[in-house]
Amino acid sequence: MTTVAVLGTGRMGKLALELIDTDANLKLHAALNSSSQPEQMLGADVVLDFTLPDVSPKLVEFAIEHDMKIVVGTSGWSESKLQLLTSKLVNHPKAAAVVVPNFSIGSMLIQHFSSLAAKYFDSIEIVEAHHEGKIDSPSGTAVRTAELIAAARAGLPQHLIPGVDQPARGQVVAGVPIHSLRLQGVSAKQDVHFGSDSELTTLSHEVISHRAYAKGILLSIEFAKQATGLHVGLDKVIGL
Repeated sequence: MTTVAVLGTGRMGKLALELIDTDANLKLHAALNSSSQPEQMLGADVVLDFTLPDVSPKLVEFAIEHDMKIVVGTSGWSESKLQLLTSKLVNHPKAAAVVVPNFSIGSMLIQHFSSLAAKYFDSIEIVEAHHEGKIDSPSGTAVRTAELIAAARAGLPQHLIPGVDQPARGQVVAGVPIHSLRLQGVSAKQDVHFGSDSELTTLSHEVISHRAYAKGILLSIEFAKQATGLHVGLDKVIGL
């Protein structure tokens, strides 16, 4: 039996509570909202963080300082913030932070395919769309995709951002322009466009319901229970 503390009361937090309630191998330790004290998470085998970008770092730091295992599903974890986590984890070798920008298996595969394609195209841009209630942009998924593309292109000529000074070209992350849409009628969608001479290749993924994240959440809980250190991405969870 794995005990789980859930941080956050939004769509993802509610989904996590549903999954814990219906899984015979999981038990709810505590459900924390904005008025809860972080000490309520102490004693849980695994903590799930589905809070807000300005709240998440403090809660993750608290978990690490108490040698806990935490799965981070909150957006806003840039490469620089992840480096700070690494330095904190050095002093807490029993703790683990599993940062998952997107719990969808399909989205994870799109990121993997994008890193494979990145070596063969010098013109790459990302368009991501989410529901109108998503407060951060670009999405953590899009940022992670851009970082993986940049890592795959290490050592290659960087011709990814012509026109970068044009405001409408989107926010540039790791050399890749990202365009964010926040619209009614959308749950989550990402298109990665690869342009080359006389051809365009597009990798596309769309989530219809937040239920698409259920399998990834369960796999992340299982992985985090035995993990130590920092792990970023659902691909690390499944061993891709």
